[in-house]
Amino acid sequence: QVQLVESGGGLVQPGGSLRLSCAGLGTIGSTYTMGWYRQAPGKQRELVATIGSTGTTNYADSVKGRFTISRDNAKSTVYLQMNSLKPEDTAVYFCNADIRSFKSNQVGNYWGQGTQVTVSS
Repeated sequence: QVQLVESGGGLVQPGGSLRLSCAGLGTIGSTYTMGWYRQAPGKQRELVATIGSTGTTNYADSVKGRFTISRDNAKSTVYLQMNSLKPEDTAVYFCNADIRSFKSNQVGNYWGQGTQVTVSS
C-alpha cells in the first residue's frame, strides 16, 4: 500500500512564507514525477508545480518566482517553499506522485489528503 502524507499548511499573513512537505509511505520502489496542485473554493483543481525524477521543474505562471518545488528521493518526499504569499494563494494544496510499488511492480498515480493554506491579514 502506498500513501502520500502532507504537512505544513496553515494561516499566514500576506507577504509571508510557508513550506509544505509531502512524504511517500508504504511499499515504494521508485518515485517519478511529483507535484503540487491546489483547489480554491468554487474553483477547479489547478497545477502549481511539478518536479521530475532528475530535478526538472515546471511552475504555473501565477507562482513563478515565488514558489520553489524540491524533492528528496531518498525520503520519497516533495517540498513546496512558498514565499511572498498572496490572498489568492488561499486553497487546499494537494501533492501528487507517480510511484512504482515494489510489491506489485506497477506504477500508480497517488494523491495526498490535502492541506489548507490560508493567506489573510
